[in-house]
Amino acid sequence: MTKDEEVLVNRWRLILGRFAEFHLPLAEELRETDEALAFLYDREYTAPQRGLRSDATEEEEEEESSDAENSAAGSTEGGAEKGGTDATPPTDSNRTGGTGASQLTVPIWVARIKRLFPQQTVEVLQRQALEKYNLTKLLTDESVLRQLEPDFNLMKNILTFRDLIPKQVHALAYRIVEQVVRELQKRLESHVRQVFSGRKLPRTNAPYRIFRNFDFERTIRKNLKNYQPEYGTIVPERLYFNRNVRPYNPWHIVLLVDQSGSMLDSVIYTAVMASIFVRMPALSVRLAVFDTSVVDLTDHLDDPVALLMKVQLGGGTDIGQALEYGKGLIVTPPRTIVVLVSDLYEGVNYQRMYSACRDIIEAGSRLFVLAALDYSATPTYDVNAAHHIARLGADVAALTPEKLAEWIGNIIS
Repeated sequence: MTKDEEVLVNRWRLILGRFAEFHLPLAEELRETDEALAFLYDREYTAPQRGLRSDATEEEEEEESSDAENSAAGSTEGGAEKGGTDATPPTDSNRTGGTGASQLTVPIWVARIKRLFPQQTVEVLQRQALEKYNLTKLLTDESVLRQLEPDFNLMKNILTFRDLIPKQVHALAYRIVEQVVRELQKRLESHVRQVFSGRKLPRTNAPYRIFRNFDFERTIRKNLKNYQPEYGTIVPERLYFNRNVRPYNPWHIVLLVDQSGSMLDSVIYTAVMASIFVRMPALSVRLAVFDTSVVDLTDHLDDPVALLMKVQLGGGTDIGQALEYGKGLIVTPPRTIVVLVSDLYEGVNYQRMYSACRDIIEAGSRLFVLAALDYSATPTYDVNAAHHIARLGADVAALTPEKLAEWIGNIIS
């Protein structure tokens, strides 16, 4: 067998898994890789439905993982036998690989894949472990969560499963979300500032960080979480200041965001963009999220992490009610842009939704409907509703965050 043929055989063996061991023996140096892949993908053979784990299976796994940790205490990680589930292994006597239960646990598995695979592959494995195989121990075990690569998909899973995260892990989960959000803010804000820097905007003054402009009440309110009992005082992480002169005749941006589970990417990017817009001269920003009820989160625009932690994903969708709420926020219609971020799958009354859209447009405000605010090439939305609202005079699109900034910049210039 040539070297190239050996590489090809090993790749097929890793793809097919342990059941192909008799016909395609694996090179010894790839045993750890095989065990790491089997720990995740052997769940295909134990799940009652493809990609789903039953509660019983999770409990059994906890017991097996505990036993495995005890039995592996006197041996090295490299001596662990492959498997990863309670699926019946091949019994062919000519097998060269191990057939016992895996000694890998979730923390060991995470450490191993980070050592064996490039970062891009690690992110794929982590994402599939959470989204496809419901391996929520990645989020509920603090020692495991510390090892995961903070990225957009991990943040999405933390937000999705945050009700399952134990109280003692909340602080770590919050820091991960904060890290990813700050990175998004930094990347997007530079583009937004470039867009607005060339616009002729109404004259305004940014807040100067001087005592006269110090916002004492807001600083206390935002830093209550940092109260130190041993000192009997608050140690502020951030100080807040008012504008020394309020913007004259600003443009008003009203963001209405659908918080159904399918809109999570758009919710995240809207929160980040709103936190950037609120710092732009001559813009007044309001933001509300909705399902069958509407929650105004404008007070949290300066802290998108806290805003995202308050979003309740899932539930029904009453878009008409959200638009009615948005109508109540319009003060100067000709200088107001209402941005509805929704897939337009109305769960209550389509006619009410269309009527509210018509009222906003006829009052003189601009209505912009975003079926998606993310980087997806194929957003899913109610096409008929989108066409109907577009005929009423609204702008309907699916945009990236950068394109949204450009669209708003073009209108207000």
